[in-house]
Amino acid sequence: MPETVPRFSYVVARLDRAVRREIDSRVREHGLTTTQYTALSVLASRSGLSNAQLARRSYITPQSMSQLVGALERGGLIERIPDPDHRRILRAQLTAKGTQVLASCDAAVDDMERRMLRDVPAGERDRLRVQLMACVRGLGAGLPTP
Repeated sequence: MPETVPRFSYVVARLDRAVRREIDSRVREHGLTTTQYTALSVLASRSGLSNAQLARRSYITPQSMSQLVGALERGGLIERIPDPDHRRILRAQLTAKGTQVLASCDAAVDDMERRMLRDVPAGERDRLRVQLMACVRGLGAGLPTP
């Protein structure tokens, strides 16, 4: 019986599971979950987000983000400061400890990405990223046009 070529969606789903598994194991060493790591990464690039904004950018519900932010705050990784115009809104930002933990996690994830891409020629990696981003945009899931 001839071997069939796997569907793109199947390959992407397998890659997603493998990446999540690897990130989980690498950030766990630093006391984080993948979702917490994602939130810290988002805050590193967009400091001062509200819980609702951070939830949207981290792809989780506002209720889950509320719990996650509480855990990160208790761990000393983020702090929340009242918005000067809307005192009920708290704006999250990384602490020095959060920045340090994120840097350690980023180094571990960089190592995982190097391993993942080792068989992709260096000259083709940027093209692969652009193509994957086009797939994300094609399904209406965001990401800026390069």
